[in-house]
Amino acid sequence: MDFRNLIRDYAETPISRHLILDLLRDYQRPNDKISELLKSKELISIRRGLYMTGPRLDLPAPEPFLIANHLRGPSYVSLESALSYWNMIPEKVYEISSVTIKTSKLYKTPVGRFSYKQLKIPYYSYGIKNIDHSPKQTMLVASPEKALCDKVVLTPKIYLRTMKQTEDFLMEDLRMDSEPLSTLDTNVMELWIEHAPKKSSLEMLIKTLRKL
Repeated sequence: MDFRNLIRDYAETPISRHLILDLLRDYQRPNDKISELLKSKELISIRRGLYMTGPRLDLPAPEPFLIANHLRGPSYVSLESALSYWNMIPEKVYEISSVTIKTSKLYKTPVGRFSYKQLKIPYYSYGIKNIDHSPKQTMLVASPEKALCDKVVLTPKIYLRTMKQTEDFLMEDLRMDSEPLSTLDTNVMELWIEHAPKKSSLEMLIKTLRKL
């Protein structure tokens, strides 16, 4: 059986080296076969021990958000990437931004740049949505409310003290419109504040959103 048929059922998700070695168990030298597959671009190395199928195999590929979830876990997509996904900001995002409980890190891979910022439990665990992109792809993405809170929390030197300053941050810096902002659930955001960094900034954010 050729490699394309062996890997077909796993192509929509990032693939561990352990799984590939298991699929190649009938080969006498499976590590050499992996090197050959990388050279022929039938496999792409995302990071050490993690791969995806290459364009030569012409199989469905994992979505960038799912790659981000697997590249450094546990993590979920947030910040500008999630805000763009939810149509909260107008810009298209070229780097996938995520939040993790591990240390902050940046990966430059053949399929794009993936950045990770650290947040601590229990605040980290709030507002994460499971997005079913396909039957085999379920992505972890911050809700619009959590992505905005994360942006406030993780933007250096941003401390929201007045409603005018907060409006400027939302409308000018992030280029958000008041209409989608008015749909955010401030009640659920309020539940997160007790365990959140920058509590007073998030309180001012909620106060401002409620006046929109």
